[in-house]
Amino acid sequence: MRELTLHILDIANNSISAGADRINISIVENQSDDTLTIEIQDNGKGMSPEMVAQVTDPFVTSRTERKVGLGIPLLKYAAESCNGWFKISSELGKGTQVAVQFQLSHIDRMPLGDIADTFLTLVLGTLNVNWIFSVKHDDKEFYFDDSELKRELEGIELTEPEVIRFIRSIFEEGIEELQLT
Repeated sequence: MRELTLHILDIANNSISAGADRINISIVENQSDDTLTIEIQDNGKGMSPEMVAQVTDPFVTSRTERKVGLGIPLLKYAAESCNGWFKISSELGKGTQVAVQFQLSHIDRMPLGDIADTFLTLVLGTLNVNWIFSVKHDDKEFYFDDSELKRELEGIELTEPEVIRFIRSIFEEGIEELQLT
């Protein structure tokens, strides 16, 4: 994967496959600490301690359509190759949290990618999920909880063209203000 947002999409897809109906995605860029941290937390079915211990093995996957699961192992490798770390915790019936950190200035750190399009894809692609996004850059923060928007729209579909344009503008303007590197 060439961008970190593709890893975010992959982990979010895992959360959706695990039956999550609430997914929090947090991205924190801290220039003074020279770190980029990404956390994805869901309320899906969770994993057993045995599965958590094996999840970074590319030849272990819960998917039935293929026998190899490369998303998490590649993310772990990418982080550790950039002086970072990877952590996963999960509890059956309660959900899973994936956290990864990169050295922000590391020459091999892949670019973050288009966060606004990634968030828009997630919100519009899974209308039954409550998405909560937080993006921080030093002391600035962008926060979005789609449950507030769904409540305000009172039955108007998120997939209406005007609503899509509105959501896109929220993401683009909010994230642009952060001036991420």
